[in-house]
Amino acid sequence: MSQPIIEVKNIFKSYGDLPVLKGVNMSVNKGEVISIVGASGAGKSTLMHIIGTLDEADKGQVIIDNKDLSGLRGKALSDFRNKHIGFVFQFHQLLPEFTALENVLMPAWIAGEKESSADQRAKDLLKRMGLLDRIHHKPSELSGGEQQRVAIARALINNPAIILADEPSGNLDSSNAEQLHQLFFELRNEMNQTFVIVTHNNELADMADRKLTIKDGII
Repeated sequence: MSQPIIEVKNIFKSYGDLPVLKGVNMSVNKGEVISIVGASGAGKSTLMHIIGTLDEADKGQVIIDNKDLSGLRGKALSDFRNKHIGFVFQFHQLLPEFTALENVLMPAWIAGEKESSADQRAKDLLKRMGLLDRIHHKPSELSGGEQQRVAIARALINNPAIILADEPSGNLDSSNAEQLHQLFFELRNEMNQTFVIVTHNNELADMADRKLTIKDGII
């Protein structure tokens, strides 16, 4: 049996006296689309941030692509995050002063990738997103759905092991949300990409290969 691409082992996290995660265990195989649901405040985003190395657990282990992240600090951790984890957030987090193409290229530039190959890959991804005619537009000149597709292209630019999406359709109308959901599954089929999606959208959650529910700090 193949090694899981993500392993979360006995993760605990408290903020002050408030325990949020109380021994979370989960594993995700390559090419799986997993949804994580639960009430507001259940710890979905906290778990996502710990898997994505944006936050640190009080206790427990996160292993991504066979790498135990507990031993990584500082630059080693940020380098790993940049190369192995792609992020899609509810509010896009695009840099307003840069074009769509430049926003997509940002993680590749940070990784020190050769400019010509990164540039071609960014254009190929934006073409795949149906945005080839929008590559020189800044985020303010793009619709919400277009901005989110730019954010997905940015998440994919470094060929990451996993994509973490936190309420990716939370800011979109129902038509754009539906297209976005479809896109995740197309990308999984085309690229064998792994997605972990935190969502309140029941339709998206139910489309996933597996739906995990966080309640009372555990899955």
